[in-house]
Amino acid sequence: MHLIIMQTFADSYATPADQRTDWQDYLLLRSRWWLYAKFVSTVFKSRRLIEENRYGNDNWAETSLDVMQAIESVGGRFEVHGIDNLRRAEGPLVIIANHMSALETFVLPCLVTPIKPTTFVVKEKLMRGLFFGKIMKSRDPIVVGRENPREDMEIVLREGEKRLREGKSVILFPEGTRQASFVPENFNSLGTKLAKRAGVKVLPVALKTDFWSNGKFLKGFGPLKRRRKIHIEFGAAMDVEKREKETHQKIVEFIAEKFRGWTKKPEA
Repeated sequence: MHLIIMQTFADSYATPADQRTDWQDYLLLRSRWWLYAKFVSTVFKSRRLIEENRYGNDNWAETSLDVMQAIESVGGRFEVHGIDNLRRAEGPLVIIANHMSALETFVLPCLVTPIKPTTFVVKEKLMRGLFFGKIMKSRDPIVVGRENPREDMEIVLREGEKRLREGKSVILFPEGTRQASFVPENFNSLGTKLAKRAGVKVLPVALKTDFWSNGKFLKGFGPLKRRRKIHIEFGAAMDVEKREKETHQKIVEFIAEKFRGWTKKPEA
């Protein structure tokens, strides 16, 4: 895949069946450390482009695509659906997704950014990190502390409205932190509140990305669960207006339904 293909992507994408061979799983060059080494290389590539003042949306999408291709090279099998829902939606959006692993943070930009300029709501500690902080800062994110929920809500509503007025879509994970499963009770309505305030639509994204698991010592670098497919599905954009609670419930139901279906399917 090349970025041009991503820009003219069909509604769905699935990793080709011949993307990998079983023997690759057992070679050091296709271990999780090979993937994480490729990821680190991509981070340094991004940092170099930032220092050269050449890290725009296209570069962000390209480096995100590098990570997606590296995941496929170690046995990751993507199933992506609903891209046309993103393409059909007019104007900037509040994109609301569940959060399972580091994978979606690195892969969503290559799916979304070629269609709509985008930024994230991120935790403050990511901005301070020597390794990844410079990249996050370059994306003009909305930064929250995760210590004072009321203060975080005010920041997201104020800064999120500003980004949306500038024409940038906002990707938001209402759970706040990675979850092993989807629990509707942990999914707050901040995304619909922001969309209502800014007068834009919301677009739900259901994710199952536990192929890339959390580690015991390095949270973002756990073992790879190669039997687990990587599912990403974009739902239809929805108006909020005066139906904030109803819209939030529809988002929760969309993600819960997709997640149940993926969980019930036997992994090949």
